Amino acid sequence: MDVTLNYIIVIFLIGFIGSFISGMVGIGGSIIKYPMLLYLPPLFGLAAFSAHEVSGVSAVQVFFATIGGVWAYRKGGYLNKKLILYMGISILIGSFIGGYGSKLMTEGSINLVYGILAALAAIMMFVPKKGIDDVPLDQVTFNQWLAASLAFVVGVGSGIVGAAGAFLLVPIMLVVLKIPTRMTIASSLAITFISSIGSTIGKITTGQVEFVPALIMVVASIIASPLGAKVGQKMNTKVLQVILAVLILATAIKIWVDIL
Repeated sequence: MDVTLNYIIVIFLIGFIGSFISGMVGIGGSIIKYPMLLYLPPLFGLAAFSAHEVSGVSAVQVFFATIGGVWAYRKGGYLNKKLILYMGISILIGSFIGGYGSKLMTEGSINLVYGILAALAAIMMFVPKKGIDDVPLDQVTFNQWLAASLAFVVGVGSGIVGAAGAFLLVPIMLVVLKIPTRMTIASSLAITFISSIGSTIGKITTGQVEFVPALIMVVASIIASPLGAKVGQKMNTKVLQVILAVLILATAIKIWVDIL
């Protein structure tokens, strides 16, 4: 693929927009960047990426986007270390299994897994979440083994598609584990970072990563993700939940339209 100025600008903007939103709402951003990388380059006269290439580039880029987001959230007591430890280790093991196993799957089946995950996440985001933001951050409790097993399942599925699974983690943390919104956003970025280690190693060792677009996206994400996190910290938690719900729903619809 020829690396022209047009190519660099398009890939950079996809990375920037996706990472800004990911920093703001606490997801790795694959849910936005996966469809953008799949569908936007051909609209600008560039060659299309395959689903394997997109998932490889996404995996690497998420790794760097989440570092920026976690760094921006490091103060303020939003990072729940116990939650990050239990869910992080489980999702890392799951995502490595999924990332490594994905090379045995067809493009259609990768997209199908993605569609099922996005549909589940979308349904959960519209479940009412009453009172979760009334609990003081230092009094938050959760079922550790439930958190760990759900994170493992998310890890396998997200490792397959090269997403880090945060778009699924966030609704699970809000709806099932009842974690307050800002703590969910900050902690999910940290868990997503851990998860992306597994899927990134899985994708790189199986030769599924195009390094030039990955590098452009990484530069964009290092700039945009902390900016997004700073904006997210100032926003109303209800607004953040609505933005996230709409993003997840839109992606679910788009993927399913393509599959069917």
